[in-house]
Amino acid sequence: MPAPDPYQVHDYAVLSTILIAGAPALLAAVAYLGASLAPRRLRAHRPATALRDAGLLCSAAALALYLWGCLHVVFLERQEIGNRCAQVSGGVRVAGFHGDFVPLRLVCRTDDGRDLTVVVPSYLNPSIAVLLLLALACAGTAVLLQLGRRTASRKERRP
Repeated sequence: MPAPDPYQVHDYAVLSTILIAGAPALLAAVAYLGASLAPRRLRAHRPATALRDAGLLCSAAALALYLWGCLHVVFLERQEIGNRCAQVSGGVRVAGFHGDFVPLRLVCRTDDGRDLTVVVPSYLNPSIAVLLLLALACAGTAVLLQLGRRTASRKERRP
C-alpha cells in the first residue's frame, strides 16, 4: 500500500468552487445592504431590522475575508509553497505540508515536529471568528426583539 503524500495542498476544485460561489453571494449581500441602507428606508428601520442588517453586514465581511484568504492560496504551486515553508522554518527540513479549509490555513510540518502556518495572513481566521460571532449575536438579538414585539402586540389585541 503506497504511503500518503506528505505534500498535500488545498483541492483546487473546492477552492475554485468557493470563489465562484462566494463572490456572487458577497455581491448580493452588499447590494441588499446598499438598498436597505438608502436614506428613505433608514427612517423606517426598527431595532430588530437594524440588528438583522448588522448581522448580515458582519457575515458579508467574514465572507469577504474568507475569500481573500482563498485568493492567497489558490494560485500557489507546490514548489512555491515548499519555498515559503523553507523560509519560515529557519533552516529546518520541511517534512510535509497540508491545507485546511476551516480554519483556512496552510501548515508546514518540520522534521523537529513543529507546525508552521504560512501564506494565509495571521489576522484572517481570528477576524472571521469574531465577525461570525457578532453576526450570530445580532441575529439572535433581532429574533428575540421581533418575538417580543409580536408578543406585545398580541397582548394589546386581547380584551
